[in-house]
Amino acid sequence: MPEGFRSPPAADQSDPPPLDRSSGPARFWQAASGYWRGPGSATAWGITLVLILSICAQILIQYRLNLWSHDFFDALERRDGHTLRTEALLFVLFAGLSVSVAITTVWSRMTLQREWRAWLTRQLIARWFAGAAVARLRFESGEDENPEYRIAEDVRIATDAPVALVAGLLSASLGAVTFIGILWNVGGDLSIRLNASLLTVPKYLVIAVGLYALLLTLTMALIARGMMRVIASKNAAEAQFRAIGARLQLTSAQPVERQDAGILQGRMTAAFAAVILDWRLLCYQWMRTTMISQGNVLVAPIVGWLLCAPKYLTGTMTLGQVAQAVSAFVLVQAALNWLVDNYPGLADCLSSVDRVAALLRALDRSWQERCSRGGGG
Repeated sequence: MPEGFRSPPAADQSDPPPLDRSSGPARFWQAASGYWRGPGSATAWGITLVLILSICAQILIQYRLNLWSHDFFDALERRDGHTLRTEALLFVLFAGLSVSVAITTVWSRMTLQREWRAWLTRQLIARWFAGAAVARLRFESGEDENPEYRIAEDVRIATDAPVALVAGLLSASLGAVTFIGILWNVGGDLSIRLNASLLTVPKYLVIAVGLYALLLTLTMALIARGMMRVIASKNAAEAQFRAIGARLQLTSAQPVERQDAGILQGRMTAAFAAVILDWRLLCYQWMRTTMISQGNVLVAPIVGWLLCAPKYLTGTMTLGQVAQAVSAFVLVQAALNWLVDNYPGLADCLSSVDRVAALLRALDRSWQERCSRGGGG
């Protein structure tokens, strides 16, 4: 059994092991990271490496396209037809490379997600059925008892989302480092005359993009501060509704009194009402975060052009440099605002990770109880 998953107890074992009190993410990673450590880890690392290399390649292509925009718009400003034709052909080449790398990124990301989920699901099923543990799982107070939903749905989210989020964070980090250099070099300093004095703002585009990203992130943190709680409540309500339906299906073959049937129907109706309420609350949260993210998509390029306009009007920036700086500004602010764009996905991921961790703890408790009984099944 991989590290992080407890082996079934031997019949002569008398001292039960201590329960793992790690936090949800820590307990989840302790078990789930075995995909990269156990048998078959070479394949896991191979797919991971392909994903990392494809992300790096995409950043390099974006960097070259940024340089291309400088050359293209400078040629446009000079009305240089020959250079424009050459740049147009180069764009076709870069676009083809970008599409190919993007396809590779999608393949490696989705393959990693699928294989990791399959590995973790097999491990959890094996532990659930080990030593007749299937009937003895006990969750902590306040947790809904639905291991089948946690394995089917929460494991999917808990393996899909981290891969996508980490890949996005790596891309954002590399992009920020790469294109901040362009803002630093192309933007330079901005001199502003105030009456008889001259105020110089050093590397003003770098400062501006940092302040812009900070303002947007703080706004999103304020607007979406309740989203993680709402998503956790929604996932728990969905799981509870399905669990009640599953229990009703198991008892459907048995005779049920009219009064008991009414009670069961009432429980299921109440569970569904909780699901609808949480979806309504989540809708409000999504509307608020969409206001920020969609507004940023529209505003960020305009802010970049406005910041570059003074230097272009004074002749200290060419049209190509403006286009290059604006493109870099949009990419850098998007990278620095990674949390803004991924906050809902991060909240959903942490909710499912906690629920899978709760399942792991329930399996741990079941194993400890069997150890206390000397391995009795």
